[in-house]
Amino acid sequence: MLVNPSNPNADSDTRQAKAAADSLGREIHVVYASTERDLGTAFAALIERRVAALVVVPDALFVGQREQLATLAARHAIPTIYSNRAYADAGGLMSYGASQLDAYRQAGIYVGRILSGEKPADLPVIQPTKFELVINLKTARALNLQVPDKLLALADEVIE
Repeated sequence: MLVNPSNPNADSDTRQAKAAADSLGREIHVVYASTERDLGTAFAALIERRVAALVVVPDALFVGQREQLATLAARHAIPTIYSNRAYADAGGLMSYGASQLDAYRQAGIYVGRILSGEKPADLPVIQPTKFELVINLKTARALNLQVPDKLLALADEVIE
């Protein structure tokens, strides 16, 4: 799991991931990167540990470096899942996360409500309700991975 230790959610994300891995009887290794330069070091640690796959935790630094992350994952043949479709669009294997389009739509509704006179403090907190799975088959083929038909059928989008 790749985590930015500077992110305020880093400890919580790490604890939750370790608990999930434990419940599945899996081992999880956490590597950290808080700058662009740290990414190479993080991947070197992943290679040394011979990880089977990588989860990239949501972080602005990682979104900004999505092409580099996809390139490093491909170069080292590490199947990787991300939280945002922008990674899959940039060549990452797959992403699963809240729909950005739906989030923008919700933000527009909020703006409309505020402009109509509602007080922001009176508006409810909205949690994402629409999530999307994007699979990049081109990357899967490059990694020599066979994506199960059942998973492809569940995908919101498949990048050929």
